[in-house]
Amino acid sequence: MNIQIRRAKESDLQSIVEFQVAMAFETENLLLDKPTVEKGVTAAYHDASKGQYFVTEIDGEVASSLMITPEWSDWRNGVVYWIQSVFVKEKYRRMGIYRKMYAYIQEIVKTDNKVRGIRLYVDKTNVNAQKTYTNTGMNGDHYQLFEWMKDE
Repeated sequence: MNIQIRRAKESDLQSIVEFQVAMAFETENLLLDKPTVEKGVTAAYHDASKGQYFVTEIDGEVASSLMITPEWSDWRNGVVYWIQSVFVKEKYRRMGIYRKMYAYIQEIVKTDNKVRGIRLYVDKTNVNAQKTYTNTGMNGDHYQLFEWMKDE
């Protein structure tokens, strides 16, 4: 099995869109508007200040993706990367794919003095994801996320 982790290419965007639609339904029973997701993924792909996508390719097939978004931290005088939009195709789950992607992002952070760390949020009911993140050495001890979203 040939596994490669890399920055997403424009040819990966449709896979990433499909992953996001599937993830929203799977984790939150939420039906996303695909054209809106396509615009959002494309916008981030073309503007790194919005986010950067990474994919895992297994034997030529895009098997997973995640996005990192930068957040300025005045406390740390540097950037913290948020991992978002994580999705692994079902047939590739429980194979350590996310762990490999996390290690890849962690190496980027370790080699960039302007980046101070990594954060992510997870739905409270997504126990499997929480176990995965804990197994990479992350913890959920410090913050609780609050949000407000306007109706579309």
